[in-house]
Amino acid sequence: MASRRFTSRCLLAIATALVFPLFGASTATADEGMWTYDNFPSSLVKQRYGVDITPAWLEQARLSTVRLSNCTASFVSPEGLILTNHHCSVQCLAELSSQQQDRLKDGYLARTRDEEIRCPTQYADVLVDMENISAKVSAATKGLSTEAAGQQRKKTLTQLEQACEQAAGTKDPRRCESVKLYEGGQYFLYKYKRYSDVRLVFAPEEDIAAFGGDPDNFQFPRWCLDMSVLRAYEDGKPAKTLNHMKVNWNGPAENEPVFVSGHPGSTERLLTVAQLEGQRQSLPFWLLRAAELRGRYIQHAQAGGEAARIVADPLSQLENSIKVRRKQLDALVDPALMAKKAKDEAALRKLAGFPAANDPWARIAKAEARGHELALPYTFIESGAGFSSTLFSHARRLVRAAAERPKPNAERLREYTDSALPPLQQRLFAAVPVYPEREKITLSQGLMRMREFLGPDYPLVANLLKEVSPEQLAADLVNGSKLGDPAARRALYEGGAAAIAASKDPMIRIAALVDAEARSIRRQYEDEVESPTDSAAEQIAAARFKAYGTSAAPDATFTLRLNFGTVQGWTENGQPVAPFTPLSRLFERATGAEPFRVPDRWLAARGKLDPKTPFNLSTTNDIVGGNSGSALINAKGEVVGLMFDGNIHSISGAYWFDTAKNRAIAVHPAIMKAALTTVYGATSLAAELGVAR
Repeated sequence: MASRRFTSRCLLAIATALVFPLFGASTATADEGMWTYDNFPSSLVKQRYGVDITPAWLEQARLSTVRLSNCTASFVSPEGLILTNHHCSVQCLAELSSQQQDRLKDGYLARTRDEEIRCPTQYADVLVDMENISAKVSAATKGLSTEAAGQQRKKTLTQLEQACEQAAGTKDPRRCESVKLYEGGQYFLYKYKRYSDVRLVFAPEEDIAAFGGDPDNFQFPRWCLDMSVLRAYEDGKPAKTLNHMKVNWNGPAENEPVFVSGHPGSTERLLTVAQLEGQRQSLPFWLLRAAELRGRYIQHAQAGGEAARIVADPLSQLENSIKVRRKQLDALVDPALMAKKAKDEAALRKLAGFPAANDPWARIAKAEARGHELALPYTFIESGAGFSSTLFSHARRLVRAAAERPKPNAERLREYTDSALPPLQQRLFAAVPVYPEREKITLSQGLMRMREFLGPDYPLVANLLKEVSPEQLAADLVNGSKLGDPAARRALYEGGAAAIAASKDPMIRIAALVDAEARSIRRQYEDEVESPTDSAAEQIAAARFKAYGTSAAPDATFTLRLNFGTVQGWTENGQPVAPFTPLSRLFERATGAEPFRVPDRWLAARGKLDPKTPFNLSTTNDIVGGNSGSALINAKGEVVGLMFDGNIHSISGAYWFDTAKNRAIAVHPAIMKAALTTVYGATSLAAELGVAR
């Protein structure tokens, strides 16, 4: 369930891979809610479950929780060990693999510290402080038009982030990130300690980590050892992480209260009816293009060998995304959802009493309509769907970095501010393989669909494809580019505007060619869609606060949250689904062929394993993508599970929380212990994790 953060919900729901929307009532019910640490309902938990969540408990959980570039994780030893999902380390495994050594397929175990391998593009952030900056943002935008307020808001947030990082200094550096909550009702400054050196320690074979593959995805019962272990380093040595959580290898009992501390990616529970209708309108377009790309990947993989290996990771991610989007669309065409949402919206509108001339819901509806008009050029040109390619992404970053870095920090595009440059540089300079054949698959499709949807007479399309086919242009660009070499990328980045202007690399040239139009479309979208939406959403948030306070949790934003629940199964078609799955069923379900193949190590160790060992478990916790890798925590603050998925009902749970059927899925600690000690012989790692010899 890995997810990413997003800025422009409507259009990026069309253009990108993973978005997890949601619907919200005025107050939280059941175990619903992804709560910020400053507003966790400890008294409600005490009343409902008899558990005391003290400030000390909260601080320990917060400082032990890690945000990776794509997931959540937790410190589980005083020397920087990080526990997370296997699928959160897939990118690292793929980056560290080659035709001769497929670490994604075969797994990896570092038996000594010297064998721990750095993940090129991974980092680990820990939230150390939170500051409410709502008043500062409000004062900066007071009295401005919606367009001016939108631009001033971005400048103000950049300035606050910059001042925060400068105040920390070099002795105790911080990464500061502004966070919008309640659709702009609140703004916070989150301050992180960053570990930029993260190394791979252990990952099992993909066959056991993702047993059941796409057919089992979002299903339960499950048998996935979706775990991996990383380690944070500082100054070339394992990081000293005094704040960490102990693993309770016995796991939780049925009905036991449990908590999930993590970084849920994105929900939309506070969106208006018009915004949900906009998403409903955009999803079929995304699914159409994604289904085509999936077919292209599958066709390429049929050649086997290296051809199959290089598309395995993106194909798996795409299949996950398609299933998510398809179920989201099912939810959005459900009359009951929209009727309930309309009813709640009408109730709040009545309480707010805005005059017709200043109705924020109407302004959002107008902005949504404008967003739909801009959707195609924004998606293909600014969001880059027409140039779907790692090499083009590198080229755009280089072209824009050369243009943005000389500007004052507050005047730059937000993704090129001083705070954003370190992770951008890490991605640019990382020695990560680029596969030309895969690049041609995605780039040719992007160019073909851009020509189809924008039309062959669209000026940019006509300019690019007047004398060449999409397939030939893609081949020429990929074959002629040197941007697969990190040294070439570094030279262009450090050379700045002069190096970009002098470059003959075809990817650089095409990125420079489309940049002016892309920026123009972006500015239109920011001024005519984002800014009026943000302004109206702030009014709605103020009305909601006046009516209900903060009795409901804000939408997820890939920032730290804590939620509560219990270990429970559910009833499906009249039949009970037990909350625990036993190891024995893994071998019974195995067919010997992917995706139901059990690795040879497991077959060899079968006689030494207890068939009753619990493998996966289900809980009522409210999670979405981004929570992948989160620790399941008991009342003592111990890790009693590793979250990795939800059941099929959890996808529509992106719009509302169904207490009866929405379930989160975790790896049980007992199977992690058995795997480390009995299957893989990882005795040193197990000992560091607290497993008695």
